[in-house]
Amino acid sequence: MTYIPSPQRYSQMPYKRCGTSGLKLPRVSLGLWQNFGEYDNLTNCKEILRTAFDAGITHFDLANNYGPPPGSAEENFGKILHTDFRDHRDELIISTKAGYTMWDGPYGDWGSKKYLVSSLDQSLKRMQLDYVDIFYHHRPDPETPLEETMAALDLIVRQGKALYVGISNYRVPQAREAIALLKQMGTPVIIHQPKYSMFERWVEGGLLDLLEEEGIGCIPFSPLAQGLLTDKYLKGIPDDSRALKVGDFLTPKNITPDVLAKVTQLNEMAQQRGQKLAQMALSWILKDERVTSVLIGASKPWQIADSIASLDNTQFDEKELAAINNILSA
Repeated sequence: MTYIPSPQRYSQMPYKRCGTSGLKLPRVSLGLWQNFGEYDNLTNCKEILRTAFDAGITHFDLANNYGPPPGSAEENFGKILHTDFRDHRDELIISTKAGYTMWDGPYGDWGSKKYLVSSLDQSLKRMQLDYVDIFYHHRPDPETPLEETMAALDLIVRQGKALYVGISNYRVPQAREAIALLKQMGTPVIIHQPKYSMFERWVEGGLLDLLEEEGIGCIPFSPLAQGLLTDKYLKGIPDDSRALKVGDFLTPKNITPDVLAKVTQLNEMAQQRGQKLAQMALSWILKDERVTSVLIGASKPWQIADSIASLDNTQFDEKELAAINNILSA
């Protein structure tokens, strides 16, 4: 059946300018990290993407190594893009990344110009695209000079293979240097993608301030701590959960009694706010005006609407914020 997008899609989603750039992103974006690989049902993947676009989510985020196995998320996305979204390419923001291990040998990892240019060429072929909207360096390289890595990003934009560039997993000193280098080259960083959730708050130690100072957007990933900040694990580990999924980073050993005790208290607080825990966790991220968008994952179409509902209440009073901090610091 031919997919016809909802004509009301843009009325359902607020969009926020990415730093001081001309690009606007939906407040909720869809990441294809762990649910679009070889082991996933392609029909379900298609329904997730359709549901997201119908709800106004215009930004789909990938990386060369997403799957599993690596490359399969981009390949599956390319198939769906070609069949369902071919006529809507200019309505989409498609991002991908390189920086983690992708192929064997000395040229398939980290941040050399050889790796980044080759990786993006492969990504474009897998997704059947001429260009991506945002290309990120996925993590800092401790051995390659930062000047070489940033020059590769600059080259990629000048070649027309990406419209914008970003960085991911860069701590404050590295981010500051990368931002300065690309600004000098005339290809500014427009966005940073850090790991940020109630359970991982390192970005509050200066990164958010730096991004605000430099006029750069922020799009956190893993805001639900890969499912820990939901009510999914309060009664055991479901058979279809990420904790039991092949190739996932979350394992049963991460779901400790201490973590569950905190999740239980946070869940009770979310209920008092009239939200699900997952919604409160997303709202907690989005409360900060320095955050442009938040990346969600979805294994089922209904989870899209569930996540978007977090936008209905992103206000926290001082008492609520103090209570959350007390729970997390216990």
